[in-house]
Amino acid sequence: MTKHLMARSRATFVLVAGAVAAWAVTVDRMRGMDAGPGTDLGGLGWYLGIWVTMTAAMMLPSAAPAALHVARLDRRVPTLLFTAAYLVVWTGYGLLAYGVFRLVTSFDIGWLAWDRGGPYAAGAVIVAAGLYELTPSKRLGLRRCRSTPRGGNAFRSGLAHGLDCVGCSGALMAVLFVLGAMSLFWMAFVAVAIFGEKVLPRGPRLAPVFAVALVALGFWVAVSPASVPGLTEPGGSPSMEMGS
Repeated sequence: MTKHLMARSRATFVLVAGAVAAWAVTVDRMRGMDAGPGTDLGGLGWYLGIWVTMTAAMMLPSAAPAALHVARLDRRVPTLLFTAAYLVVWTGYGLLAYGVFRLVTSFDIGWLAWDRGGPYAAGAVIVAAGLYELTPSKRLGLRRCRSTPRGGNAFRSGLAHGLDCVGCSGALMAVLFVLGAMSLFWMAFVAVAIFGEKVLPRGPRLAPVFAVALVALGFWVAVSPASVPGLTEPGGSPSMEMGS
């Protein structure tokens, strides 16, 4: 019993310290970089660095219950192995998103300019993310994310949990890309939503609430983007001042 308590204490310290450090680095690197929807993601190396840090900040708090369970395993570094595997999966998601961004921007997409069809395209993605909250795939991913991690050892458990969480929260992360991949405001918004669904006792009941909220937000962005709090319009300035 004492051994398990010590393992859980070490795991808690590692996760809390990792999340705090990741948030500090992310805030320092991303402050003032929000260019709104269509924010350029930069070179692949720079993007990967900020993406891994950002996902660690956003995801480690919600992965804590699963990581603490894995900490009971009789291993020397189960929490680190679990966390590394978990972040590997989210890094794969980030690479896929980067590839999609580069593919889309390689075409003539003048019709997606913010003064043309951009707000409607962004709104459509947000509405789709909201509708996904009501699907069986979402419910399955959320149920698995809230249950005991699958897999035989810490690393495989981290991979399995990461895949479950991508299925659960991947659409919410797509909202972040649409509203501004470098926006600290929307990053915090999405992180709180993910944490609420995955960790709070009645988290699954939040999914329909978030569905309605996202659908409403999608229509708001499409119809009147300049009035959306926290949304930086491309070529303009944030509609709500964030802390410096």
